[in-house]
Formats: sequence, structure tokens, C-alpha cells
Amino acid sequence: MKLQRKNRLRAIAAGALAVSGALVLTACGSDDNSGGDGDKKTNGAIKCDGKGKILASGSSAQRDAMDLWVKDFGNECKDISVNYKGTGSGAGIQEFLQGKTQFAGSDSALKPEEVTASKKVCKTGQGINLPMVGGPIAISFNVSGVDKLTLDAETVAKIFDSKITKWNDEAIQKLNPDAKLPDLKIQAFHRSDDSGTTDNFTKYLKAAAPSAWPYEPAKAWAGKGGQSADGSSGVAAQVKQVNGAISYFELSYAASNGTKTVDLDTGADAPIPATVENASKAIAEAKIVGTGKDLALKLAYDTKAPGAYPITLVTYEIACDKGNDAGSLAALKSFLGYTASEAGQGSLKELGFAPLPPEVATKVRDTVTTLS
Repeated sequence: MKLQRKNRLRAIAAGALAVSGALVLTACGSDDNSGGDGDKKTNGAIKCDGKGKILASGSSAQRDAMDLWVKDFGNECKDISVNYKGTGSGAGIQEFLQGKTQFAGSDSALKPEEVTASKKVCKTGQGINLPMVGGPIAISFNVSGVDKLTLDAETVAKIFDSKITKWNDEAIQKLNPDAKLPDLKIQAFHRSDDSGTTDNFTKYLKAAAPSAWPYEPAKAWAGKGGQSADGSSGVAAQVKQVNGAISYFELSYAASNGTKTVDLDTGADAPIPATVENASKAIAEAKIVGTGKDLALKLAYDTKAPGAYPITLVTYEIACDKGNDAGSLAALKSFLGYTASEAGQGSLKELGFAPLPPEVATKVRDTVTTLS
């Protein structure tokens, strides 16, 4: 991570990005991430089992998290090289299914047909979803003279489907009676690449405003009109540069670009800001719906719980439960064990990500030790 971004994110860590107590990880013993009896090196909180190169790609939403994890892990485990490319969830899953990477990052769980396809790569097993990074998807805007903005799901859906095209539209003014909204064209930006962030964002629109969002949730954008850009960094850059712009991306990108974020009117007692604390309240309501070693989660996108920010994603690391390459297996387990550890999860706070709930983190660590 570049120093400039890191400093900006640290500046906000003590305030809006505080993590709720419900999601503080329980302590885990130093042997939680054991990967075998080979040439094992223990360096503080990180275990360095095996050696070699780990290739991975996928979710750009977790790229900042991966950058930090790879740096910290690499500082301790000199014999293991981890190369993660934030190409987007769709591209990451494709490369994993082609056998080009040891794991993929995705902002949504594998589809049934993708699980079936993974059996060719995993040979004796299949791809499983390991939740690893949590955090809010912010709706970020750039409107001159407007510092604070509240929207509800129906209005957001109509904006991104080109049904509301001006910032001084009556629906927006009603939600913001004290704001001086300009007669300015709305420039709505969406992802041009297949994206788990888009999938989660449209799941929210479909769950919370079904009459205003007629499309099925998907990684590919389905709304009408608007403009597109590649990756979370691409749409975030457009919001920063274009007056009248609005888009959706992870809170970490809003923080690093210094752009304003929308408060959501969910029907709770007050509008909900996009913060890690509020995302944590939503993630705490999630249920594990995967079977066996698969730990896919179901999020409550239409929650009306006080303080719960509903547009929240959980990024998965997708790996083979069985049939992994024997030469890199120990290194893979060592790295994923670290990312799910108390130390690995705790390091994400300053980046605007929410640590996994303790019960989920424990199951992820336990599952990583069984990869074979």
C-alpha cells in the first residue's frame, strides 16, 4: 500500500471506522494455523510452513487488504512468495477454474455451476468459499455545495437505472430538505467488469427496493444508462474527478480518495452512515448457508436493525478443499491461516474493513487446516 493512502486511512481509523465490540476476534492459540510437520518456522503471529510461490487473483474490493497481508506475511516468510492481482471477482474465478491460481478472491460465493466446474481443477475435491474480508459498500458522491446526503433504496435504484437524472429531483429533495441541491445532471457510474461488488450492490437493490429494481442480482451490470469504469479504483476515480458523479465501491476507496458517502434511510430510527461499525452490525446477522467445508454466508440486505448498514459485502477466498498442488499446499495453508488469524484480521481495522465475527473466523481457521 502506498504511504499516502495508508496515512489517510489511519487518520480516520479512530473515529468513524471503529469496529464494534461484537466483532472483536477471540484470541486464538499460536498453533491454530498449523500446516504440517515440515520445516516449520514460527515468527510471532505468522507461521511459515512450506515454501514456493502462491498465485491468486480476483476481487479488487479486497486488494488493499491483500496488499497489507502479502507485505506483512512476506516480511516474515522469506521462502514464500504470494502474488495477488486485483482483476475483479469474475476474472479471478475464471483463472481459478482454469487452474492458473491456487486461490481466487470473490465478493460473492461460487454459483452451483462454478462449484461443478471446480471439480476438474480440484480433482479429488471442489472449490469452497472461505469468508475473509468484511466491510461496507459505500455509495459515494461528488456534488458541489452538498456535503451530506441521505438516500433510500428506491431512490438509489432509480438513480442507477436512469429514472432519476437530476440532483434536484423531488425524491432526493424530500430526503434532504435542508440541502441546496443543484440543477445538475446525475453522472451514475457502474462497474464495466464482472464484479462481486456489483453483485452485492444489486442484491441490496433487489431486496430493499424490488419494485424499483426489476433486474436479478448479478456480477454484470444490468441497469439502464449510466457510465462505466473498470474496477473499484476506476469508478472511485470518476467520482473524485466528476462533479455530479455517484457510484458504489468499498469504503476503503472512499477514504483513500477523500470522497463523501451517502447515509442510507433503511426505515430504522435514523439514517445509517457507511462505517465499519455499522457494517459489523449487519455482518453479525449473517448466517452460514454453505454445507460441509463451504462457509458461504447469507447477508440481510433488507435489514432495518438500528445502526445496521445494509450494503455490506464479505469477500471470500475460494480454494480447493482437496486436490491442491502438493508442492504449494503448506505455503497456501500458512498464508490463508494467517489472513484468518486474530493478527491478520486485526490488521484490517485501519483500512476500513470489518473483522470476521469470532465464530466465523474460528471456522475459517479450522477449515484451512484441513485443506489437502
